[in-house]
Amino acid sequence: MTTTRFTGRTALVTGAGSGIGRAVALAFAAEGAQVVVAGRRPEPLDETVRLIEERGGKALAVTADVSRAGDAEALVRAAVELPHPRLRSGGGTPIGSLDVAVNNAGVFRGGRPLADLPEQDWHTQLAVNVTGVHLALQAQIRRMRTQPSGGAIVNVSSTFGLHATSPGAAAYSATKAAVTALSRGAALDHIGDGVRINVVSPGATATSMSLRPGETEAGRTERAKATLPLGRISTTEEVAAAVLYLASDDAASLVGTDLVVDSGGSL
Repeated sequence: MTTTRFTGRTALVTGAGSGIGRAVALAFAAEGAQVVVAGRRPEPLDETVRLIEERGGKALAVTADVSRAGDAEALVRAAVELPHPRLRSGGGTPIGSLDVAVNNAGVFRGGRPLADLPEQDWHTQLAVNVTGVHLALQAQIRRMRTQPSGGAIVNVSSTFGLHATSPGAAAYSATKAAVTALSRGAALDHIGDGVRINVVSPGATATSMSLRPGETEAGRTERAKATLPLGRISTTEEVAAAVLYLASDDAASLVGTDLVVDSGGSL
């Protein structure tokens, strides 16, 4: 039986042009949501929309840089301006709402010791990974707390941060630890407004980010067999399933949770 936990709801997913973000957007659409997909480059977003639509779903692509407050606010406006099937005014005119937001956009600049990291790489990671989540949260919460049904937000962090780290990833780990701390604080601040905020922290996942310099996918598979308790990395669909769970009514009592999806790698 097909699950439709998000029928009649609008979901916003940042960083949706590839990898985990695309998998999350496809999963929401498959469960009945209309999805706003966001990212900095239009071509990958258009491909995500095409994949959703060919499966019978509904999606809208919006090019945006989440490290800019104006873009974060524009994404929320795009979501609420979509015709919404659940809420109608007295005159029967569709009224939009933002029911779910997933802040997945992130960048990795590393591979070298912290002392050798270019200053611009630090600023880029801080701007996208931390400031971008902060600005997105502000815009999303301000809308959701005005809605009778509130809303759910899931921020995508990483096991690099509070759970683990790796050589050459000190700055990235610092930004992702900040995402988790920011999310927990915001969750406490705004659960009284009807806005639930949680975190998913993926470990090694089947995306290009988990490949070491010069490593092939086959080499990554062999490395995972030797180093991960599960013996393999996570699929993007498995991470998406965790995101949808936290965003769903099934997780109604989860507030400020950091759900680790890492094949046991941080144990």
